[in-house]
Amino acid sequence: MPVLTIQPSGKTLQAAAGSSILTALLAGGEAIAHKCDGKAECGSCHIFVQEGRKSLSKIQRVENEKLDAVVGVGSKSRLACQAMLGNEDVTVEVLSFV
Repeated sequence: MPVLTIQPSGKTLQAAAGSSILTALLAGGEAIAHKCDGKAECGSCHIFVQEGRKSLSKIQRVENEKLDAVVGVGSKSRLACQAMLGNEDVTVEVLSFV
């Protein structure tokens, strides 16, 4: 089971491989905006993946198109609802709060 480290809080969670980062964050009690319930329609769950990017699922077209419309996107940007965890540990920076 990969460990998901959340910045800026420093909190760590055990997460199931194959689950989305959004699902893992919500299961761990972390507050993150997710207005469209994980359908890649709103971009509110935009995060920066600081470590472990290579173990995540590849960016699909729907996620890439939504990221193109989000302000502040960088090379480490992902939508938490679309990034599926692999077997390696991941560190993310949560940008939105509810």
